[in-house]
Amino acid sequence: MKHYIWAVLWAVVVVVLCGLPSAATDEVPNFPGMDKLVHTGFFFVFTVLLYYGAIRQVGTSRPSWRISVRVVLFSCLFALFTEYLQWQIFTYRSAEAWDLFADAVGTGMGVFAYLLLHNVYRAETAVSKVSQTKNKSYEV
Repeated sequence: MKHYIWAVLWAVVVVVLCGLPSAATDEVPNFPGMDKLVHTGFFFVFTVLLYYGAIRQVGTSRPSWRISVRVVLFSCLFALFTEYLQWQIFTYRSAEAWDLFADAVGTGMGVFAYLLLHNVYRAETAVSKVSQTKNKSYEV
């Protein structure tokens, strides 16, 4: 659990912000679709933090489908949970299917970032190993 502390803290922040009444955000600049953009950002960060925790827990430097499935599943469940809260608990807020779509887009962006950055890391590691091997062969 200690590896997921940042994801848990971010989840608390998301729940608190999703529970704020609309009047509390009146001073924030607003434009059409801003709510969806915020949802996407929330879930992008949440997904990246879940990946960070999973990578630290497993201690791997390789992409893993098992990790990806767990992260996507948990992120989707959290998205449903936040919409449920807005529908049943925070009745002054509205639950929308488009919010779930925005959450899914943010999750997808997080998965894409994980796969992209892991491939870059693997490529850099492979290049550094090759250069270290060449340097050792020159020393002999």
